[in-house]
Amino acid sequence: MALERKGIRVAARERIERNRSGLDRWMEDAGWLDGPADAVQKAVLAGYQSLGEFGQNLKNTLHGTRPLGHPLHPAVVSIPIGAFTVMFLGDWLGMFRAVPAEIGTFGLVIGLIGMLVAAASGVTDYTGTAGKERRYASTHGLLMSAVLVAMLISLYLRYHPGSALYRDGVLLSTLAYLVMGFGSYLGGHLSFGFATMVNHNALREGTTEWTTVGAASRFSEGKMVRVMVGDMPALVVRLGGRLSAIAATCSHAGGPLDEGTLEGDVVTCPWHASRFCVSDGHVETGPATFAQPALLVVEEGGKVRLRMP
Repeated sequence: MALERKGIRVAARERIERNRSGLDRWMEDAGWLDGPADAVQKAVLAGYQSLGEFGQNLKNTLHGTRPLGHPLHPAVVSIPIGAFTVMFLGDWLGMFRAVPAEIGTFGLVIGLIGMLVAAASGVTDYTGTAGKERRYASTHGLLMSAVLVAMLISLYLRYHPGSALYRDGVLLSTLAYLVMGFGSYLGGHLSFGFATMVNHNALREGTTEWTTVGAASRFSEGKMVRVMVGDMPALVVRLGGRLSAIAATCSHAGGPLDEGTLEGDVVTCPWHASRFCVSDGHVETGPATFAQPALLVVEEGGKVRLRMP
């Protein structure tokens, strides 16, 4: 019987291993990425910090915290992808004189401009990744950096129309375009596989029924208390005698806000330092871009009750 159970466990492990992709196994073994990744994250954050208030505002803009209120990187990556597709088609149709050859170069220039903006927003979001998610993000960033360099070299080579150098430039940008496709796959996997920059409260419904979360004496002035309202963890804070409640799971990466720090009416997430107003849940500073859901609070009969609006 023991041998039979052991055989079942071994078979189960083999099935699990077969279902894992080779890429995923490679990422688990790519510990060498962690040291450089940690250095890059610290350097980028230090760079923003050295710029003071301007740096914080720039960081918020590149995350999409303000004024977009939505992650910026997924929105801007469509510019280089679309432009480089025009480049690819223009280059090869131009080879057969079906369209003017300048169309491909025009698409390349627009793609490069868009890629610089996408790179700035991407490396800013990169500062909020960790573990295997960060290894995927590192590989994505390295590939896209290589694509950017190749496209710049291609642009230089194109200043020799009709020569072998021009054709080399077209071939180089074609290769870079194909590499970009795999890099884009990794970027998509970060969003859909790891929920990077996805609102971590999106699937929490809470409840619209009044839920008693404890005696009023439990919620003393300035103390952050974590409670459950349906399936939603909530952070309750009493400030100036008035109770406020917002979702306790940080919308950026799921950090526990109740374990963060409270300054005035602003709570700072302990994971990546996103800051939220506890009165209404709006984002003060990123990397978070989505507000925290705010809950209704009543205090009566010595009890505190919460519900979703």
